[in-house]
Amino acid sequence: MKTLTSLNFFGNQIGDVEAKHLAHALQHNTVITSLNLKHNQIGDVGAQYLAYALQHNTALTILDLGGNKIGHVGALYLGDALKYNTALITLDISSNFIGVVGAQHLAHALQHNTVLTTLHLSHNQIGGVGTKHLVRALQQNTALTSLNLMYNQIGDVGAKHLAHALQHNTTLTTLNFACNGIDIFHGIGDVGAKNFAYALRHNTVLTSLDLSQNVITHVGAKRLARALQHNTVLTNLYLSGSQIGDVGAKHLAHALQHNTVLTNLYLSGSQIGDVGAKHLAHALQRNTVLTSLDLSYNQIGDVGAQYLSHTLQNNTVLTSLELRFNRIGNVGAQNLADALLQNTALTSLHLAVNQIADIGAQYLANALQHNTVIVIRSLSIRYLYFHFSI
Repeated sequence: MKTLTSLNFFGNQIGDVEAKHLAHALQHNTVITSLNLKHNQIGDVGAQYLAYALQHNTALTILDLGGNKIGHVGALYLGDALKYNTALITLDISSNFIGVVGAQHLAHALQHNTVLTTLHLSHNQIGGVGTKHLVRALQQNTALTSLNLMYNQIGDVGAKHLAHALQHNTTLTTLNFACNGIDIFHGIGDVGAKNFAYALRHNTVLTSLDLSQNVITHVGAKRLARALQHNTVLTNLYLSGSQIGDVGAKHLAHALQHNTVLTNLYLSGSQIGDVGAKHLAHALQRNTVLTSLDLSYNQIGDVGAQYLSHTLQNNTVLTSLELRFNRIGNVGAQNLADALLQNTALTSLHLAVNQIADIGAQYLANALQHNTVIVIRSLSIRYLYFHFSI
């Protein structure tokens, strides 16, 4: 007989009273390993009950409390639980109200906890001061491998503290620092990018870094690009929603010619046009590791598509190319179709919401009919999406 190990109470209007009952059950339960309480109405009182249960429970490994009403008091209780709990490896308290003080409580707990590997703190208004508390924890914690801090109004000062910590931290492999300006108009900017770039030159464990939506321009891109030439571990870099433009794309393209580890690069909505596409295409002719490139929501037209098409004819490693929401027309579609006849690696190509009409779609369809080497698993054109079975 199968044993229930996972409970999902997503969006069930569970409040503090219901949380109390669940917490009581958890104290004695030895089989439930995952509990999802996301998007409910649990406040500090409910968090207190759950925290008490965590001090005694030895089975639960995943707890999702995102989208509730937990403040800094609830964070204090959860932090105390983390000091004693020996089982929980993933805790999500994103989209709550823990603030600076709550971040301080959790940071103190992290200095003592030796099992938690993943912590989600996005949308909690922890700010630069709260981040500084977490930085102190990272200097001592040897278990945490993934930290999500997106949408926390951290700013460039907080980014500086965190980047400095990354120079010495030897466990954190994934950091989401997207959308961390002090308001919607100010990201960490080029100053923050500079600090993270310096960290990447010295860090030896971080494999994924998300700096999307942080008002980084070509100046910051240049700093990051230089760091990539020396970094030997980062495999995923997110710079979507930046302002790097064609010049920034050129800097990153130069880095791609020398970098031997980066496999996924996300540049969606980064003001890149045909010139930037040209630089990236040229880099891909030499790069032998990048498997996924996201250039959606840019200003790439037929000329840029032509450059990319020429590269695809010879590139043998890129498996996914994202070109949605650009300005590619029938001519660009024809060039891409010609490339598909020779390419032996690409399995996913997205062209939705461009300027490709029926004839452009026909070019691509004909290419797929005659291609006998590559198997396209997915292809999207305009508002249509096709999935092909292998």
